Amino acid sequence: MRTLILYATKYGAAAEIARRIADLIDGAVVHDLKQGGTPAPSGFDCIIVGSSIYAGSIRKEAKAFLSENADLLREKPLGLFLSGMDASQEKEFFDANIPGDILQTAKAASLLGGVYDPQKAGFMERFIYKAATKQSEYKSTIDDVKIGQFVEAIAQG
Repeated sequence: MRTLILYATKYGAAAEIARRIADLIDGAVVHDLKQGGTPAPSGFDCIIVGSSIYAGSIRKEAKAFLSENADLLREKPLGLFLSGMDASQEKEFFDANIPGDILQTAKAASLLGGVYDPQKAGFMERFIYKAATKQSEYKSTIDDVKIGQFVEAIAQG
C-alpha cells in the first residue's frame, strides 16, 4: 500500500513524528506541506496528515490541505496526527481543527507527543511555557508506543 505522509510544523516535532511513522511503513513518502510541490494524493492508497498544535490551532498549511482535499480524504484510508505537549486536550484539539466528516472517516487520529526546545522558542513562548509548566529545559513527549499503535490502527483499518 503506497502511503503519503504530509505534515506541517513550526519547530520540527511534527516532522520528527512523520519520520518515525515512515520508519514503520515500507516505502512511505514524507512531505513537508510548507515546501509546496505536494505529491498528488490521488496517486497513493493511504494518506496521513499531521500538524503541530500552536495556541490551540493546527498549522495553516495542514488546514488548507484538509480543506482542499476533503472529498479525496473521505475516500481513502486516512490517518491524522497532532504534535503538542498537552495531551489532556487531544479531543478538543481534533474537534476544533479537523472537519467532522474527515475526522469521522479517519482510521486513526492521535496526538503523538511534542517537543519543547527553549533554543527554538521566542521570549514570550519561553515565558509562557515556564509560567504554565514550571519547567524551562528541553522536553520531548513524543511517544513511540502511541506511534506504533497509530500505524497499526491504520494498517488494520
